[in-house]
Amino acid sequence: MPPHEAPLRLQVWIRPWSFPVQEHPVQPPPEPPSRSPSLPGTLQQRPAGCSDSGPACDMNGPQLNELPDAAEQLRPFVSSLRREALQELTAVRSLSDGFLIKFLRARDFDVELSLKLLLNYQRWRKESPEISRCLSPSSVLGLLNTSYHSVLPERDHTGSRVLIYRIGQWHPKDWSAFEVFRISLMTSEIISMETETQRRGLKVIFDLQGWSLGHALQFNPSLARKISSVLSDSFPLKVRGIHLVNEPMFFRPVFAMIRPFLPDKIKQRIHMHGADFCETLGDYFSSHVLPPEYGGEAPEIEELCQDWTNQLLQSENFLQQVAAHPTGDIAINPEDVLI
Repeated sequence: MPPHEAPLRLQVWIRPWSFPVQEHPVQPPPEPPSRSPSLPGTLQQRPAGCSDSGPACDMNGPQLNELPDAAEQLRPFVSSLRREALQELTAVRSLSDGFLIKFLRARDFDVELSLKLLLNYQRWRKESPEISRCLSPSSVLGLLNTSYHSVLPERDHTGSRVLIYRIGQWHPKDWSAFEVFRISLMTSEIISMETETQRRGLKVIFDLQGWSLGHALQFNPSLARKISSVLSDSFPLKVRGIHLVNEPMFFRPVFAMIRPFLPDKIKQRIHMHGADFCETLGDYFSSHVLPPEYGGEAPEIEELCQDWTNQLLQSENFLQQVAAHPTGDIAINPEDVLI
């Protein structure tokens, strides 16, 4: 197998933006405590160049997450993850700092867990080419133009990105579940480049109004496993919350298919709001974040969906480069990313 190429560089313009399931919860559950940074092997191991009294070793994961990419304190962790990853990915010549930092931030600079996540990401891409090798927004423009999906311009009070998927806008006769899932993957690749999203993660609202038998028939255990893998352990993003609204009773069998593949921490972050969701969503999101269709004061959902569709189309070259690259390591200059 020929050695993999070094990471490509290109400019990407990301526009700035000014069963235990909880039913109708009153208060959001507290986030679990973050792990302290550690390295493969014993807990006493340190990154190369990190002494017991060094500044990096005195900082915990959340503190390291707040540092800029170029901070000297991050160098030992980046070097350690690179060394471990290149030992595992024997055909890969190099991995960029920015690419590695995405995985480190997703696991609060625990190098052992970051390595596992990075290897899972590589394995998932290889095993799911029907999804990972076709990241072209223009190929699903018809679905995007139905106002199916948006990333909201405002972050929530914790700094998390907020995504909305309107399942009723997806017509299974026209678009397969794989094509629909590609949209989620394309959005994830874009927002994972944002430093603030690497730190604060994302929260997702699934509007299931219009869910039908045709939607349910698109799902099988194999697809359920792929979806749950991205949600839990195969993509460098922290999923901080999953909110279901307008969910019909016959959605439950599909949810039951996905649920066994999810880790406990993700299960605890799933909230079912039902049809009377506006008040309960307000327990999690401020009104200025949500569009009026979801009880908020932001612009209407169709306008927000169109804005994100335009963002996806502007990122087509970047996404196709990610899909084509052996590791997905497409490096960009921080000054070229407007977030």
